[in-house]
Amino acid sequence: MKKKITYTDGPIGDIKVVRDALPPPSALAFREEQIKVTIGLSRSSVNFFKKEAKLHHTQYQRMIRNLLDLYVVQHQ
Repeated sequence: MKKKITYTDGPIGDIKVVRDALPPPSALAFREEQIKVTIGLSRSSVNFFKKEAKLHHTQYQRMIRNLLDLYVVQHQ
């Protein structure tokens, strides 16, 4: 049995704004020197990047590469 949620007009409490750690797909469409590697990815991930790349008129491999580069910069 599901519990019904009851909302109140009381104070919300401590709110923390968390910055999104990952960029939007549109921010992943730029060029940089590259090295060839082989990697296995899930079909759903590849399909997502192919769809987004088509919307932004770029290559899906470039978007994946840029996503990895941004991850590295953030965690170095």
